[in-house]
Amino acid sequence: MDIRDELIDHVPRLRRYARALINNRELADDLVQDTLERALGRTELFRSGTDLRAWLFTIMHNIFVNQVRKLSTRGVHVSVDDEGVPETEYAVPANQSATLEVRDLEYALQRLPAEQREVVLLVGLEEMSYADVALALDIPVGTVMSRLSRGRERLRALMAGAVPRANLKVVR
Repeated sequence: MDIRDELIDHVPRLRRYARALINNRELADDLVQDTLERALGRTELFRSGTDLRAWLFTIMHNIFVNQVRKLSTRGVHVSVDDEGVPETEYAVPANQSATLEVRDLEYALQRLPAEQREVVLLVGLEEMSYADVALALDIPVGTVMSRLSRGRERLRALMAGAVPRANLKVVR
């Protein structure tokens, strides 16, 4: 199977990770598109026999980091309400508890530092191994484990409604 054909199999995972990472559908879809464009343009760099998924997530991670760096020098992107969307699109089903839990989880994920959020999503959502995450993010496996541990601890605290304490060193 050609690498171009295999890319299609990974689009749902890329989209899911991008949406969880960015929390904006349009920007997440742009990130997926940029990732696929870069992967297609550089297929000769992919080493046959290695993990295509890890390679794609590495590309996405690098693009995301570059975008965050660019945004830090510019103003914050604020989406404008679309008047073309009918109000019926905002209707909520009668059983809201599951929706509220997902919303709370999304909110908690967005409050994690980016490096912890990336690791939590790749291990928890994408079910990648620590070694694959380390390869994708170009960090040591020990760093993956510590970021995952701190991220999970912070997520638990946020989901429980507690404000996690800051791990600040006191200089005297």
